[in-house]
Amino acid sequence: MKVAIYGQYYQNSTEPIIRDIFVFFNKNKVDLVIQDAFLEMLYEKEIIRKDYVTFHDFSDLPKDTDVLVSIGGDGTILRAATLVRDSGIPILGINAGRLGFLAAVQKENIEEFLQFLIDGNYSLSSRTVIGLESDSEIPETASLDFAMNEISVSRKDSASMITIETYLNDEYLTSYWADGLIISTPTGSTGYSLSCGGPILTPEVNSFVITPIAPHNLNARPLVIPDSTEIKLKVSGREEQYLVSLDSRVAVISNETVLTISKKEFVINMIEIPGKSFLKTLRNKLLWGEDKRN
Repeated sequence: MKVAIYGQYYQNSTEPIIRDIFVFFNKNKVDLVIQDAFLEMLYEKEIIRKDYVTFHDFSDLPKDTDVLVSIGGDGTILRAATLVRDSGIPILGINAGRLGFLAAVQKENIEEFLQFLIDGNYSLSSRTVIGLESDSEIPETASLDFAMNEISVSRKDSASMITIETYLNDEYLTSYWADGLIISTPTGSTGYSLSCGGPILTPEVNSFVITPIAPHNLNARPLVIPDSTEIKLKVSGREEQYLVSLDSRVAVISNETVLTISKKEFVINMIEIPGKSFLKTLRNKLLWGEDKRN
């Protein structure tokens, strides 16, 4: 079995987690390949000393990789998605962060769940990916034109709101007067969209959510639409530019640029370990079981 390992950052609290993961995989003679920047950080912190095969990004990630293990929080998994892209390589998230809906494995039971992994005792959850096109070149998104959570537009430097003309399948919907607009996948419905009042969607729902950010039109509400819909946005405002973000990747766009947002043809596969379901994660993360009536 070949496992790729990626981590975004280092904290003292993650050191025992990282050690446990490497000890387990080495004990079970798993073939490991480590993202080079993460491995360099582990060397600097003297967490490991053994030499490993490395990869840098999607271009040199071995195609025979069985699983990519992401160590961190949900943000780390979103970056891991840019490493696997359309390869179909599934991602297992090990939670070394705080509130996470994607990183299923907690530090308390790493060995148990990693055993499930090498035994093949898991299922895959296919996550919709949303893509971005533009009528003008956006260098920052040229090679990474997709997001797993959401694509959003927002004001840049000014406190003034922006106006977002919105079209669904070329039919005019409305113009949002707001700080911005979020187009979320079901996976992203528990992220930025949720914090702005959007609904939670289960991962298998074939829908997107359009959620305004601090709208000035007080009757503007989140809208759920089929994920087969093509969405076009045209932004204007007092400033000459605004921001568009694909998960955590941000680009600066000129006003009047037309953005086209639609579902990509590939999915990101997330590993689901026995005993860890989306509904159970919701109950735990949102503390729904704290009400004694439940």
